Amino acid sequence: MTGTDKKPVVKVEHLSKHFGEGSARVEALRDINMEVFPGQVVGLMGPSGSGKTTLLHCIACILEPSSGRITLDNEVVYDQRWLKADLRRLRLDKIGFIFQYPNLLPFLDGSDNVAIVLHLAGVASGPARSRAIELLDYLEVGHRKHALPKQLSGGEAQRVAIARALANRPRIILADEPTAPLDSARARIVMDLLKRIAVEQQAAIIVVTHDEMILDHFDHIYRLRDGRLELDSPPVPPVKAAPVESA
Repeated sequence: MTGTDKKPVVKVEHLSKHFGEGSARVEALRDINMEVFPGQVVGLMGPSGSGKTTLLHCIACILEPSSGRITLDNEVVYDQRWLKADLRRLRLDKIGFIFQYPNLLPFLDGSDNVAIVLHLAGVASGPARSRAIELLDYLEVGHRKHALPKQLSGGEAQRVAIARALANRPRIILADEPTAPLDSARARIVMDLLKRIAVEQQAAIIVVTHDEMILDHFDHIYRLRDGRLELDSPPVPPVKAAPVESA
């Protein structure tokens, strides 16, 4: 379910970020405003150097903005300064990350690659493993729970990475070029999964992408150019999701 009757899970207000000072000053982000609601998958697009990754890192509480306000899951976390003392804990509790490459630990099998996030959050081994297996089953790679990363296909490895991102039940999922290493068929399967996750778990998902072939999976498309938000595209027409296939 999506819609403006709900409060946004991610709200960015008048966000700016610069690097350097004086003649070396670079304005990476300029007065950015955006909202992402429960159940939405939004695209963040723009040419290289436009500020996409900088914006994602600010929302992720990895990079400190220069000014503005960030609200995550109804909690103001930045308002001209960080309002949370433990940003690491905030990221563990609220945010799941999906990267261009799965970045799975090569010496851990599929279930342990997911469970490790729960261990970092202080969850005991038994519940952590049960949650990991539950997520792998949910993403239809439960049969690969004992496989090492080198034994997984590209699509399977990305599903394990998505399971890892979901481990702590985050309301916010940030994905940086998650379909870049995949062929078009597998890319669409991954986007179908993300859309299903957003709706079923009422999460807000932001996807940085250059992939024009997946635009019909987004509820909105934000475009950045030279640090400015150039356009918030209206929702795309609904597309009937294809059955999720093995990747």
